[in-house]
Amino acid sequence: MPSPSVDDAETALRALEPVLQPDGWALLNSLPPYREQDALRQAAHLREAGHAPELVSAVLTQSRLRTRGEEKFGEFAQSMLFTPHGLEQATRLPVAAMHAERFQRARVASVADLGCGIGGDSMALAGLGMDVKAVDRDPVTVAVATVNLRPFPNAQAHLGRAEGHDPRDTEGIWLDPARRAPARGGSRRLHDPEEYEPPLSTVVELAGRLGRNGELGPLGAKLGPGIARDALPDEVEMQWLSFHGQVLEATAWFGPLAREGVLSSAVLVDRTGAHRLDRRADAEADPEPGPLGDHLYEPDGAVIRAGLIGDLAARLEARTLDPTIAYLSGDRRASTPFAKGYAVRDVMPFGLKRLTAYLREHRLGVLEIKKRGTAVEPDELRRKLRPRRFGDESATLILTRLDGEQVVIVASPHAGPDPQGSGTSAA
Repeated sequence: MPSPSVDDAETALRALEPVLQPDGWALLNSLPPYREQDALRQAAHLREAGHAPELVSAVLTQSRLRTRGEEKFGEFAQSMLFTPHGLEQATRLPVAAMHAERFQRARVASVADLGCGIGGDSMALAGLGMDVKAVDRDPVTVAVATVNLRPFPNAQAHLGRAEGHDPRDTEGIWLDPARRAPARGGSRRLHDPEEYEPPLSTVVELAGRLGRNGELGPLGAKLGPGIARDALPDEVEMQWLSFHGQVLEATAWFGPLAREGVLSSAVLVDRTGAHRLDRRADAEADPEPGPLGDHLYEPDGAVIRAGLIGDLAARLEARTLDPTIAYLSGDRRASTPFAKGYAVRDVMPFGLKRLTAYLREHRLGVLEIKKRGTAVEPDELRRKLRPRRFGDESATLILTRLDGEQVVIVASPHAGPDPQGSGTSAA
């Protein structure tokens, strides 16, 4: 996260300080579940009971953040402290558990969590029995992490910087470089890994210092999803992780944390669990383009980032529609967690009048609009079509290119499991 200014840090600490006192902590934990519609009434009630306005503000802010935090931390959120930015950047607990399991499988007994934030990854590491040294450069964040790690006597939070960490202090390192810089009105995302704090070169150097006999040591680093695979040494495994369809992170695994022979992988976490697709040295080449079949597949973003389109196409017996567009198409229906499938109903050259007439004829008024490889914007197209006037039938419109021409594919999402049972998940 961006380095806070002295004024910002002092303001944040003053806002948090009331709940760090015993009376404030007790008051926070006595509050009922937060409801936005009750907040003003609850604030007035607390002030009438004699609580100072700054305490009332602090406990209600934390109560609201705890409710928001349940999406990432589940029931643990109701005993944690948060900062708004810390919650936004925090690793979801199921994802943090996956990170921690890598260290556990490699028999790493102690881990430094550098750039620990509010402590999500440290909680997961400590929960699996590792000794954890959680380090962050922001004193307010360290105070919050200290509270959140209190159930774990094997984890302590410290003020410091990743660049100053001595690799001899722990057997392994988990590192979350800051990937945002201060900007007018907030922050901007950093795309050059050498602008990270610490830069990617420092991360690689730490892995080298952590290892022995010229080998890289057990280090994992959470990087931006847009990072290029060739920005890292060949022996490092890159893993792109998607959570319910949203690509969250790219993780670099060094030394014994990297799986042998795996160049990159896509991991999807959804309501059915975790699924993994690996790219090895003998990975399938990207498929040749071909005609539109009876089914179309939209690969998950993690599959695209990991360079696994070829492997997925082979599993689905599918082909690309265009060598520059990540849609796949095949003649049979297949089920996979790594792509969303559609049954193709029709296809036509893109044109507003033609499309309007088609929607009216088929009474299609409930539309999902998707695009790849075209400048048409779905929201703008929806405003021009005003589809609700056509009827109550539903469809997905897929705007893309075929043979270099802009087309509209009318499709219906696959529903339910593959009737032939051809699952392609890899746990």
